[in-house]
Amino acid sequence: MPFTDKLVLVTGGTGALGVAVVGALLEQGAQCVVPYRDEDDAQRFAHRDNDRVKLVAAGDLADEAVVDGLYAGLALWASIHIAGGFAAGAVEDTDKAALMKQIDGNLVSCFLCCRAAVKAIKAAGGGGRIVNVAARPALEPRSGSGMSAYTIAKSGVATLSVALAEEVAKDGILVNAVAPSIMDTPANRKGMPKANFDKWPKVEEVAATIVFLASPDNAVTRGGVVPVYGRS
Repeated sequence: MPFTDKLVLVTGGTGALGVAVVGALLEQGAQCVVPYRDEDDAQRFAHRDNDRVKLVAAGDLADEAVVDGLYAGLALWASIHIAGGFAAGAVEDTDKAALMKQIDGNLVSCFLCCRAAVKAIKAAGGGGRIVNVAARPALEPRSGSGMSAYTIAKSGVATLSVALAEEVAKDGILVNAVAPSIMDTPANRKGMPKANFDKWPKVEEVAATIVFLASPDNAVTRGGVVPVYGRS
């Protein structure tokens, strides 16, 4: 039970991947803080009745004041940043508002949560872990054709993870990211009904990688952007 008595904050914890991550953390003894934006998210959350999960109503994670309030007073071991959003679109069809929505929802939110997490982990005094979620196009930009705004934002998440890892290693904080390909979720199956779902990584498999990187068992890995592609 490597997470016994350890507090972990998981943004995006009410989504498909987030539910799998929180479930795995609970199995390993963690206490979890899970922010949500609306009551529908909270009601869908499978672990809402677990006494080691605290659901917290939060607003826009691209808002500095919202993020600072979310992390205030938390004695964190780890912070896992899954929250984000996806939108496809050719560059010629993507206006500034659409570009900034991707950058705010994916990169700015991750940056602000990393910033707050570093402060909270340092204040707790015992080192800790940060895990971000990038995406396959961040490592393979050509695969981001037709979704350039999303690719730009997730590439920023990957770069942030590597740079921050170097910055806070001296404080005992190990920072990494995962870069999933298309994951096997109900929404993705609905959107791509003719795809070979067997090749997609399962959310539980991606969650296992995230949870290891966030755990005390990860004693040496930092600055990684780990591909979690399944067989796709």
